Amino acid sequence: MLADLPTLLFNTLIWGMATFLVAAGLTMIFGILHVLNFSHGGFFMIGAYVAHSLANWSSAMANIWGFLLASVITAAVIGAVGLVVDRAIFRRLAHVDGAYVLVATYALLLVCNGVVKLIWGLNVVSASPPPELFDVSFLGNLVLPHYSIFVIVAGLAVFLALEWLINMTSVGRLIQAIAIDPWMARLLGINVGLIYSATVIIGFALAGLAGGLLVANQSLSPDLAGIFIIQAFGVVIVGGMGSIRGAFLASLLLGLADSFGTALLPQMPGLFFFVALAAILLIRPRGLIASGRLS
Repeated sequence: MLADLPTLLFNTLIWGMATFLVAAGLTMIFGILHVLNFSHGGFFMIGAYVAHSLANWSSAMANIWGFLLASVITAAVIGAVGLVVDRAIFRRLAHVDGAYVLVATYALLLVCNGVVKLIWGLNVVSASPPPELFDVSFLGNLVLPHYSIFVIVAGLAVFLALEWLINMTSVGRLIQAIAIDPWMARLLGINVGLIYSATVIIGFALAGLAGGLLVANQSLSPDLAGIFIIQAFGVVIVGGMGSIRGAFLASLLLGLADSFGTALLPQMPGLFFFVALAAILLIRPRGLIASGRLS
């Protein structure tokens, strides 16, 4: 086990950053709208399929810059869809019971699954990373796939970008003010509706970006939404609802548990993820960073 420690830590970073990429948008939307968006995984899945289609229709996978451009275009497309969802659904759920919100967003997830089956079919498809990310490097006995390094760097970059946006910009201060007290924010003349819409667009765009960046990380099928969304929800809950920093920390802790657990019991992958999730919530029921607002 000690000899495998570098590999386990590297796997922790891969798992953690890949899951954080999916969970970031989920955290953003809950932090300001207090909506647990079950459909988030569906839009992540659609983002992955859109990126795959862009790769087939163009030379997006020919080099890393085309791959990044395809991911950004995917983020823009899913962000635009998020604006429609906000106007058509989220605004109408603003003052209803939370149970109805869960049912509505779950129904939206089913719609996403139906859209994927209608447009792309039921066949499992996959995409290869661009040539620059297809190779591997070695650090002693540690194998470092370039695509895995890319995912780690991308997750860290998204975290730092969100930290800068929320804590260092005027828009971020407005988002935090509305997350704390939207009624008072309205009295102060802040356009609450505009900030709500902007946050939803950012959250959906992050789902699309995650789909684009991780398209080469797994096979694509209509079941993809459920694979990542369970892990993403675990990260959001353990981190503290609405806390970007908490989600980032939780992704690393749960990734560590999953990596070591899989090494100890390879016949039961994923078991230690749920064990760690339950253990942390028993100790910290409100999560690692229980701010109660977007932070």
